[in-house]
Amino acid sequence: MRLLVGLGNPGPRYARNRHNIGFMAVDEVVRRHGFGPWRTRFQGRVAEGRIGGEKLLGLEPQTYMNESGRAVGEALRFYKLDPEQVIVMHDEIDLKPGKVKVKQGGGPGGHNGLRSIDAHIGRDYWRVRLGVGHPGDKDLVHDHVLHDFAKADDAWLDKLLDAVAAELPILLGGDELAFMSKVNQALVPPRPKPPPKVAPEPAPEPAPEPAGEPDKPSET
Repeated sequence: MRLLVGLGNPGPRYARNRHNIGFMAVDEVVRRHGFGPWRTRFQGRVAEGRIGGEKLLGLEPQTYMNESGRAVGEALRFYKLDPEQVIVMHDEIDLKPGKVKVKQGGGPGGHNGLRSIDAHIGRDYWRVRLGVGHPGDKDLVHDHVLHDFAKADDAWLDKLLDAVAAELPILLGGDELAFMSKVNQALVPPRPKPPPKVAPEPAPEPAPEPAGEPDKPSET
């Protein structure tokens, strides 16, 4: 069994925030793979399903971001799971929008949701880092992640969420490099097709030379 955690803040006010891309990703996994209905448990929303024969519990903590670890820790203890069986999907400002990276362990990197999880279960869980871009100034980060995605972002955001859900079986199978490659490839614009080759037009035949006057006889 695995615990698939999406990070975000509860309620419609935050639903489109960049900080909530973790919720969005788990929502798409639950939808695409036909999980059961959402229920309230472990201080969060949970939905159960299977992918490739493996049982998964989707969890979206409803404690607000800074206390996400309370819900994760409660679920982990109930199911007697190890941190290595936990996958956390979250926003990552140090990745360009639409990029994805996977790693196990490491520090929170300034992310309060990860910091809370670290405090409750340690650092050995897996992280799926979903790029939302950096505003360019560290003083603007708070407003950046708590603002909604722009409509123009939907073009890459929808593709990212779809690819993460579609390729998740690869990650569950233990090949995080292939998972990252597949997801990132899904967001690369297709190369334009070369124009069709046009056969060169045949060169026009040279015009016949005009007939000259007949030679006159010599008068010598």
